[in-house]
Amino acid sequence: MSGIWAKYNQLLSSQPLLTKALTSLTGFTLGDILAQNFVEESDKPYDVMRTVRLGSFGFLIHGTTGHYFYGFLDSKLPGTKPVTVATKVITDQVFWNPIFGCMFFGYLNLVEGKSFEDYTKKLQSDLKTAVMGSWAVWVPAHTINFAFIPPSQRLLYINTIQIGYNVFLSFLGNKSVDEEEKKKD
Repeated sequence: MSGIWAKYNQLLSSQPLLTKALTSLTGFTLGDILAQNFVEESDKPYDVMRTVRLGSFGFLIHGTTGHYFYGFLDSKLPGTKPVTVATKVITDQVFWNPIFGCMFFGYLNLVEGKSFEDYTKKLQSDLKTAVMGSWAVWVPAHTINFAFIPPSQRLLYINTIQIGYNVFLSFLGNKSVDEEEKKKD
């Protein structure tokens, strides 16, 4: 196990962007596999392309933007003093969280070939739920993250927690807006 950890850290040092993108690919893929197999209705057949969409989001968007966003945040707010940690958590949840939600729903909308109108309906239907759901997980998780996790390991830590959170995101991202509108009627 220590050999795997050493290799991961070597790759993180030599190719940080690729390593973080691959880590996010793994987290999003596992999250969707868990969502489809253990959370959602069991009568639905497993959707391989859905897993590919979620995994590719992790690789192309989450890993790369996370690398740059958390690097930027650490460069502007260095240290682990409580006020610094609180500022990072607030910045992450007030600014990055809704931007991330828009990117997540937008990416899924794009790769599924849906219209811009579908995207705006999805945001109206589910962005608030995604942002507020994030607060329950990410406020405590990022408090630990910014206080105790070395900057180079942040995305690995995030992706470890993200696997569980991705079950929620996968479910929410693949929930039909029509289902929400029927509940309102």
